[in-house]
Order: sequence, then C-alpha cells, then structure tokens
Amino acid sequence: MPYINAIGTAVPAFKHQQTDILRFMLSAETYLEDEARRLSLMYHRSGISFRHSVLPDYSSSKDGYQFYPKTADLEPFPSVSQRMSFFETHALTLAQAAIEDLHFTESLATFTHLITVSCTGLMAPGLDIQLMESLDLSPTIVRNSVNFMGCYAAIHALKLADAFCRAEANAQVLVVCTELCTLHFQKGKSMDTQTSNLLFSDGAAACIVSNRPHGKRIEGFYSEVVLEGKNDMSWKISEHGFLMKLSNEVPKLLEASIQKMILNALSSNNLTLNKITNWAIHPGGKSILEAIQRAMKLESSASDTSFEVLRNYGNMSSVTILFVLKKLFSTNNDGNTFAVAFGPGITMESMMLA
Repeated sequence: MPYINAIGTAVPAFKHQQTDILRFMLSAETYLEDEARRLSLMYHRSGISFRHSVLPDYSSSKDGYQFYPKTADLEPFPSVSQRMSFFETHALTLAQAAIEDLHFTESLATFTHLITVSCTGLMAPGLDIQLMESLDLSPTIVRNSVNFMGCYAAIHALKLADAFCRAEANAQVLVVCTELCTLHFQKGKSMDTQTSNLLFSDGAAACIVSNRPHGKRIEGFYSEVVLEGKNDMSWKISEHGFLMKLSNEVPKLLEASIQKMILNALSSNNLTLNKITNWAIHPGGKSILEAIQRAMKLESSASDTSFEVLRNYGNMSSVTILFVLKKLFSTNNDGNTFAVAFGPGITMESMMLA
C-alpha cells in the first residue's frame, strides 16, 4: 500500500508583511479615499500576516525594485515573457530547497518517478528536466507534469503517485510542487484582481510516495466538480501575466456543496465522519475556511493548522495543502486524516490518509 513517507517545504527569502504589500498595492494605483479605505479593510481582514516572494519589490522602495519598473505607474508593466523568465530563473532553487527539506539519505538516483506541479510557470524543457540535471536523477526516470490545475493540483499529483506505486511494487515517486504566484500581480481595481493580489504567495513543497510502510498510508481519493461555479474561479493567460478570478460566490458555493461531497468521499472509501481525527483543509482564503467550518459543523480547533498556514504564508496555490499536512503531522500523527483542496471548475479534490 502506498505511503507518503516524507514532506519537505520551502519559501523564498523575501518575507513581506501584509501591511507592506498593502502599501505597494496602494502606490501602484490612484485611489480615492473611500477606495483606499476599502482595500485597507480587505487586507486587515484577510487573516494573513506574512507572505513570501522571490521578489523584494513588495516591501521595498522603488529604488530596490528588481522586477517592476521604477516608475510611478509601474509602466511598462511586465509581460508574460518577463514573468516566465523570472520563473525559469527562480523556480529551480526553491524546488531544490523543498527537496533538501525531505532529509532523504539515499541516492536521489533511486527515484523511479518524478511528478512536477505548477500553475504559475510554464516552459520546455521544464522544471522536471532542470531537476533531473541539477539533482543527477536517473536519465530513465518516468516524468509527469501537472500544470494549470490550481490549488488542488498537489492532491491530483499524489493520486498519480499512488497509481504508480500500486502498479509497481518498487516504485519510489518524488512529487515537487513549485508556485511563484507573486510574479502575476495585476493592476486594476476590480474585486477579483484585488482579492487575488491580497491572497497569493510563493512556496514549494516536495513529498516522497512509495510502498515502504513509513509515514501516512494513503487510503483513497475522491474528486467532484461543482459546474455551476465554473465561472467563479478561473486562471487565464493575458499579455501581462496570468489572471486569477476568485469571486465572492466561491465560499457560498463551497458551503452549499462541501458537506455532500465530503460524505460521498468518505462513503466511497468505507469511512464515516466520526472516523476522521484530523482535517487538512486548503486555506484558499479566510472566508473559504470559515464556510467549510460552518458547513461541516467542525469545532474551531479542527481548522487551526489551516488558519496558521494562511496567516504565516498566504495561499501558495498547489503548495499550500502540503504545508498544512506537514504542520499537522508534526503535532498530531494519529488517526485518519481528511485532506481537501479546491480549484477551477470548481473542482473539489480530496484524499484520505491513515
């Protein structure tokens, strides 16, 4: 049976206070007094204290900008190619740091499969090839890339790793999620733009999946799509980066549908609600966590780890659920764990661990 043997995490060097990022956003546009007040209130109610970025710009003076133009209006605004160039430069270092945090003592050449995950950077040869070269992985390693699935992609990648291990007894899978969300800051005063600007951050996470009986045993997976929300959460490419849409309808849609989905997930794996000891909920935002707590009638302590990750790191897209799982298992390693994350679709992807 496949197990998650270890989880490693990493964040880039630049740690920005949410209040500093707010100042950056206010300086990037011309705001009326009531508009500035509303944006400030959104940041203070976000439940986020810190976010990390590969860019120093968000808490620097303009003289310290490395990515954005040192102009009052940030023009000429960075293009997609400039953003992808920064991803290609910085993603590998961050991914390597997460792999080092696994504290894997064997030769990395023993990995039989490599799954890389990202929705914030695309190129070919990609991060998988970069990792093969930099880590001296086997030239015959089986590679798979999960791209543009958003925040639930780590669970989808673990589902692939689980399948590889069930098919091959000696499979040893390295999963690496790397997201540089802060490369995609967009100007604009729409609620969608402002919401994505205040939520997302950078990070990387890696995990090892094999049939070795160490760590957390993978019991099963369950996925369901709420199609009526397909226009409320999206991730599209524009001339100036990737555009994230996250409408205020998402928490309402999740609150209305999450209980049925979780009960379906548990039933499909011969589990019941009272058999779940630990909850690993993707902290897509404060309102999303609160909506799921209400829908599932969870005790406030059930989401403590998710709120803590949100507070200290923000939403790192696919990476975030692995931060939650690592933190959760460092304090409570007993009992069944239900993990759930969300993304465009609206897709709800879940995993059960024992």
